[in-house]
Amino acid sequence: MDFQQIEYFLAHDPLSLFITIPVLLLFFYLLHFFSEHYFIPSLDKIGDKLKMSSDISGSTLMAIGSSAPELAVMLISVFKSGNHEAIGIGTIVGSALFNLFVITGSVMVVMNRARLVWQPLIRDLLFYAISVIILIYFFKDNYIELWEATVFVVIYLVYIAALYFWKKIFPYKDIEKNEMDEPDTNSLNRYEKFAFKLLHFNIYLVFFLSIVVIGILSWLLVEIAILIASVLQVPEFIVALTIIAIGTSIPDLVSSVIVAKKGRAGMAINNGIGSNIFDILIGLGVPILSMLIWTSQKKVNVSAADINLAFVFLMGSLIILTALFVFGKWKTKRSTGYLLIGLYLFYLLYEIMCEIGKTFCF
Repeated sequence: MDFQQIEYFLAHDPLSLFITIPVLLLFFYLLHFFSEHYFIPSLDKIGDKLKMSSDISGSTLMAIGSSAPELAVMLISVFKSGNHEAIGIGTIVGSALFNLFVITGSVMVVMNRARLVWQPLIRDLLFYAISVIILIYFFKDNYIELWEATVFVVIYLVYIAALYFWKKIFPYKDIEKNEMDEPDTNSLNRYEKFAFKLLHFNIYLVFFLSIVVIGILSWLLVEIAILIASVLQVPEFIVALTIIAIGTSIPDLVSSVIVAKKGRAGMAINNGIGSNIFDILIGLGVPILSMLIWTSQKKVNVSAADINLAFVFLMGSLIILTALFVFGKWKTKRSTGYLLIGLYLFYLLYEIMCEIGKTFCF
């Protein structure tokens, strides 16, 4: 039996769910394992070697590395024949919502009353607002042209430059240490000892390989999720918005919670917002730009109608989060965390009811 036959069997036999669901859970576990033992430790050491502040490290290394799966999904969707762009776009938008509501909310639940530095948060919220605004504006005519895809990438380059110049314009003190405590090797199991030795051998190699492994696992998660959706006959957009988006965002969530537990709530929140900026500007911009250049097409068709509500939540989340930070005097609150997670669950439930049941839709 070749791969296509296996894929056909899994997609058309309801009993295949008993096979695919355990494998799906296994991939979730592996994502957690590699994030905790390889990705986060290598990130900490790289940030320390480069003398990066915690907010810049969270907004760049952590955000870019943990958003690699979303970028891979978008690349596959735009180059895959059959007009599957909705899968990539749904993944990007769904991940952005998950990052801001669930990741930020989880960090606040884990680290209650943690003091945040407002200057880098304002910077990231500003660029996040710009990203969402141009996303809404470019999508309104239901297609993306070459110059629009280029704008996405250029704005991200401006954001990278702003990371290093912002502190000179708005001076602030990094109140979170960006150093990783050396663990007691006697208390480590054999897998942790191997990871510890590998990190001391070459941290850049570990960082790169961990991103590759996370990307491969996320791709496999996508394939299995699509097969499950085929059995359940769920629309592609719902698959992207829920299973794929959540699956590819698991490294983000795990990484941020681990970092928050180490007392770096600001770095974790910067990761969530920075990941959104990366997802929208690079996750959409680079794949579409590459496809248009490669195929010499003039535009890529998109459907704004499918994600109008998501746009509202993306912009609404920005307003809500900024207001909560300002009125909360730039401190995390557990109640706010539960509120953000609750809003995400409400949105998810509404989209599922709207797409499948076609009821209660505006």
